[in-house]
Amino acid sequence: MTADTIAIAADHAGYALKQALKEELARTGRDVLDLGTDGPQSVDYPDFANRLADALQSGRARRGVLVCGTGIGIAIAANRHRHVRAAVCHDVSSARLARQHNDANVLALGARLIGDETARDCLRVFLETAFDGGERHSRRVAKMG
Repeated sequence: MTADTIAIAADHAGYALKQALKEELARTGRDVLDLGTDGPQSVDYPDFANRLADALQSGRARRGVLVCGTGIGIAIAANRHRHVRAAVCHDVSSARLARQHNDANVLALGARLIGDETARDCLRVFLETAFDGGERHSRRVAKMG
């Protein structure tokens, strides 16, 4: 794995979108750490959020992508870890602002709410956008972790 390794995980509702996003990540030359799930059988999303949080904490990945039906549940589970800043995004504007203002390190997507193309666009913008930093945003982000 490299410094640009992206961890990705999903529950059963997000499995198909996770597979599409893995292909997109590979197409752009990024190393992908797939943390499951491995099929459409029912699973519990907190288990996969925890796997991704562990991968970030151990340094196996720098950023992550989580997918469930809405993106909400898996983001809540991931955000229980102080080093995770998971943002549920529905469009490129929310993905861009999550990075610029909040230094989000995890993109959470809802497979039942957005299509593959929008998800790919969110992923691209999330990965290409830097944290703006600056005193105002840095001060706020520091209070979260």
